[in-house]
Amino acid sequence: MSHFVLEIGTEELPSRFLAPLEKELAERFSASLNEADLSFDGMAVCATPRRTLLHVYGLADMQPVREEVALGPSLKAAYDAEGRPSRAAQGFARGQGVDVAALFTQETEKGVYVAARRTVGGASALDVLKDTVPSIIAALSFPKRMRWGEGGFAYARPMHWIVALLGGEVIPFRVGMVESGRMTRGHRVHGPGPFEVAHADDMDAVLAEKCRVTASDATRREIIIAGGNSLADKAGGRVLWNEALLGEVEGLAEHPVPLLGDFDPAFLELPREVLITSMETHQKSFGIESADGRLMPHFLTVLNLEPEDRAVVKKGWERVLRARLEDARFYWNTDLRAGFAPWTEALDHVIFLGPLGSMGDKCRRLERLCGWLAGLEGVRASLKAPLPVEEASRAGRVAKADLVSQMVGEFDTLQGIMGGIYARRMGMGEYVASALAEQYLPAGPDTPVPSTDAGALLSLADKADTLAGCFGLGNIPTGAADPYALRRAALGIARILLERGYRISVRELFAAALSFYADGIRWKFGREETLEKLDEFFAGRLKNLFLTRGGDTLLVEAALGAGHDDVWAAGQRLAALEEESRKPGFADNARTFKRVANILRKRKGEPCEVWNDALLQEAAEKELASALRGMASRFDELWAADRFTEIMTLMDDVRPTVDAFFDGVMVMAEDETLRENRLNLLHALLARMGRLADFSALQI
Repeated sequence: MSHFVLEIGTEELPSRFLAPLEKELAERFSASLNEADLSFDGMAVCATPRRTLLHVYGLADMQPVREEVALGPSLKAAYDAEGRPSRAAQGFARGQGVDVAALFTQETEKGVYVAARRTVGGASALDVLKDTVPSIIAALSFPKRMRWGEGGFAYARPMHWIVALLGGEVIPFRVGMVESGRMTRGHRVHGPGPFEVAHADDMDAVLAEKCRVTASDATRREIIIAGGNSLADKAGGRVLWNEALLGEVEGLAEHPVPLLGDFDPAFLELPREVLITSMETHQKSFGIESADGRLMPHFLTVLNLEPEDRAVVKKGWERVLRARLEDARFYWNTDLRAGFAPWTEALDHVIFLGPLGSMGDKCRRLERLCGWLAGLEGVRASLKAPLPVEEASRAGRVAKADLVSQMVGEFDTLQGIMGGIYARRMGMGEYVASALAEQYLPAGPDTPVPSTDAGALLSLADKADTLAGCFGLGNIPTGAADPYALRRAALGIARILLERGYRISVRELFAAALSFYADGIRWKFGREETLEKLDEFFAGRLKNLFLTRGGDTLLVEAALGAGHDDVWAAGQRLAALEEESRKPGFADNARTFKRVANILRKRKGEPCEVWNDALLQEAAEKELASALRGMASRFDELWAADRFTEIMTLMDDVRPTVDAFFDGVMVMAEDETLRENRLNLLHALLARMGRLADFSALQI
């Protein structure tokens, strides 16, 4: 068993390349070794800005040798009438590397065929790796590739060295213009090298001790967090760790050294969000806050070396951040002097989406749509506090005003957030401020929905307006292409309705959004066709949401098959269905109601849920009619109260009666009058229970 190590040395790779590169390299090597039938005990992959490192531990020295039987042509095709081998037999033998005289016959289900025994495997790990490693390296994918020198080989960044050792032996190969060897290079300042690696077992020690490189990304993270927390603690604060930024920073340094810097406390007059964004976005640094949650005039950055004079380096970082904060203070003061009135007017000169007009047009639509939403009973019934319709409309009118502010022009990630800050500062009220600050939530599956009704309604309106306009123009997502983030918008609407509990008809929401567009737009689809396409698209997104949350596919399809227009109710029905499915009798209930649904699906003519008692002949159908009358009022009472779990228990009560009906009554009687009356009985049952779920979707 051997230890194989591969190091690909390059110029600095972007931080965002590292994690996907580690994953792909591990997957490709695992697949390649498994295909080559070379066993191994373990594998480890890590990457720094200048190197990608792979260890394979306990690698088999040789492929196992085994005998295989390969089938060739049929016996009839392999030999002529005199028993001489045909060209087909000769070609088969040649392809298997055996003499034609070594061929033998083998019986199969399709007849008698000639076959050959051959020995496979037995190649050394070194020979296998020599052939496969170059192709694996060349096949690695990157968002962007570069070519350098005179060769045509492309990689993420120019490649400078390759270490490839199997134990103490170099695996010889060439990738582009680089020959493999045993010489590695270290940190550009602390250990530039080159250094020789005598054995694969020595690789980590050479990197750590001579190259002064911390190869493991997990270890680099630990160094950054431990060092940063220690520095912040000495300053009387704590680091505002940002996971995304931390992941980026650990990919920017091979020798991470945390450094605490300071800035003028006068800058603390700027909004907290502006200060943190300046630090994180421009300086890749973290903010520091006190125990009581107030931002402190310090920042934590991470160097890629141990400086000879920390004070000089610290001043350099502080000088750069000060310039950024000076810009931010200028934008802040300029914006405060301007205000919402000129920004709102300026939106008429900012294009929203070609045929759909300007951002000013969008805000006028949002003004009307927010007012419409705020007046819905399905919204107002879920409110924890009174909702002023006038304020909702006002929030829609100024929703996008901060897009033309100086601050958002510089820090685009603060759109909406700055609108909320400016609204509070300029006395527009807490309702409008909350709405503006939260209008873009949720921004993805891992971000929260708006915490206020103000933000939730503006977010719904904004997303519905975009969806309605894009679908009307025919800009519908296909495959992976979704340039207007319509999938995210639909998921955002679904999450808000589920988590805020609003009882809104999704179709009515899209219809209202579409109706507020001005005349004269050249739509690709008519109103009804647009709404149908939107409804189908939204149903698919809602299904995807439930499935990603762990829902069973059949149960999700059954719940949504009964309707998805009221998203909150669909979620509650699914939850009740999932709870019921865990009970012992669920399969029997589902099977019975699926039988009812299947029978009625084949019925011709208009459905009817009114039966004639005078036509009831059999005892079983009379008992079913009696059970339906007893269930109806209870069902309606529970349905009105959204008590879906209790409605599910009604299946337990009525199912034995339905089973007895199927056992004792010929539903599809020859007498049309009797047949229709019995079908009406079943339809009366399904008209209610079918509101819970589409039982025909359950494959039980």
